Amino acid sequence: MKLTKTLLASTALTVAAGAVAAQDMANDMTLVSWGGAYQNSQQKAYVEPYQEMNPDVSIVWDESSAEAVAKLRAMNEAGNITWDLVDVVAADAIRLCDEGLAMEYDPEELLAEGDDGSSAEDDFGDLIVSDCFIPQIVYSTTVGYRTDMVGDTAPTDICALFDTETYPGKRSLEKRPINNMEWALLCDGVAKEDVYDVLETPEGQDQALAKLDTIKDDVIWWSAGADTPQLLADGEIVMGSTYNGRLFSVIEEQDQPVAMLWDAQVFDLDGWIIPAGLSEERLARVKDFVKFATDTQRLADQAAYISYGPARKSSAPLVGEHAELGIDMAPHMPTDPENSKNTFVYNYEFWADYRDDIDAKFQSWLAQ
Repeated sequence: MKLTKTLLASTALTVAAGAVAAQDMANDMTLVSWGGAYQNSQQKAYVEPYQEMNPDVSIVWDESSAEAVAKLRAMNEAGNITWDLVDVVAADAIRLCDEGLAMEYDPEELLAEGDDGSSAEDDFGDLIVSDCFIPQIVYSTTVGYRTDMVGDTAPTDICALFDTETYPGKRSLEKRPINNMEWALLCDGVAKEDVYDVLETPEGQDQALAKLDTIKDDVIWWSAGADTPQLLADGEIVMGSTYNGRLFSVIEEQDQPVAMLWDAQVFDLDGWIIPAGLSEERLARVKDFVKFATDTQRLADQAAYISYGPARKSSAPLVGEHAELGIDMAPHMPTDPENSKNTFVYNYEFWADYRDDIDAKFQSWLAQ
């Protein structure tokens, strides 16, 4: 009888301790994202409603996602992880996972079921491209151009980037090899299905850089997604690459004389990673936030602020109108049939394997 009482008391204490632990969450979070219109969509769709439910939680943003890999490596070396949740593209998530800098997770444990009753794993499907990657959106990198600076013949082909005779003026391209190398090979005659086979060779890399050489003097290189929309709005460039949501903002929200060139848009995924090594209290808060921020409704809500497709299948039917403009958002998604007639499928595994080497080669070329 004594033993039974002891066991019962011990069990009660364990349950009580578990209940206390469940409440033992940090009240501060640092979220890392990209700034601009995209981060604002996260603020509106995820953060503000979460803080309404949890008024004691303080959330701050760090706009360092473009340098997330390098900074997490440095934090790990220093043994001081100051970030709680980091927004990254899929290829960077794969690299961080391979290096042990991002936490692996079980979708069924961490993520909510779909509103249609589907499991999280089925709802996100093959967009979970890494054991550490928590998908949020499908987006594309594409090209915007000034409608009043292209003459009578608006560009319809990605290779307009390289046609300085028909479309004279400055262009903007991202200051990294990704997308630029693929477009260069496409416009140098390489078939779409052969691009990555060519690009994995030193000769193929040199071929891409040689094509980029033909416009190097006409390029303004950007690092932040907001750069190209601003350059377009100011009339400093005739065309430039950036994320389709940024272009949506400058076209529809700012009513600038800019149009979208969807040809060879590069589909990509963006989502969260949880840095490895967080304390129990910080991790508990992050898990609570992630389950909320990636549920069916929240991902659909985000599409009311920016033209990125939600990563959950169950969210797609809930995508409606822009929160402020009242326009139907579906035709502005990169996945819309009219916009996706000729897409280029980004190869996550290729860039996870080759990124560091090609980055070094690209930066060396830039400095010449």
